[in-house]
Amino acid sequence: MSGVAEAAAGAGGPARSVVVSGPPAVGKTTVARALAGEFGMRFAGGGDALKEIAREAGHEPGGDDWWDTPEGMAFLSQRAADGSFDRRVDEELSRMFAGGGIVVTSYTLPWIVERSVGVRVWLDASSETSARRMQGRDGIGAGDAAEISRRRYEENGALYRRLYGFEFGRDEGVFDVIIDTDAMDAGQVILEAKRRVGGLL
Repeated sequence: MSGVAEAAAGAGGPARSVVVSGPPAVGKTTVARALAGEFGMRFAGGGDALKEIAREAGHEPGGDDWWDTPEGMAFLSQRAADGSFDRRVDEELSRMFAGGGIVVTSYTLPWIVERSVGVRVWLDASSETSARRMQGRDGIGAGDAAEISRRRYEENGALYRRLYGFEFGRDEGVFDVIIDTDAMDAGQVILEAKRRVGGLL
């Protein structure tokens, strides 16, 4: 356990948790893993938990780019029709988050967990930047990346609006840290996240 985590745990309760959110392909997992390593915390990916649900539904997810494949997009439509997939994942991640000492990636947790439990981080990026990063990560064309990024953002937003009543990517008042990543590389984003999150744990 890092000095930061030890101090939090020794102050009368478990170490605080961190949740990293943001649009598709913004680098949430990369930043969250770096934060977990920096502060001696566990890591849990919301996307990984949702992939387990996808497997139960008969899909074969694999790799970070699976969400951008036709099968991944089909599961997105399935989720839109049946909110129980996301609710199951969110209930489990909320329980883990409340236990303290963990860094989680999640689209939804910043809006649905108690504010006092942890630090909420939003990694911001324009739709153009999100599409460009998806293009580089997944090895797909610019047009396909832009369309997939747009569809994932809009369909996820509609799903969360229906399930929980918040506006994904618009209701930013719940966040403790907002980092505009458009003009930054991954290393710069990680350094900024460590600096700002470290001051809040």
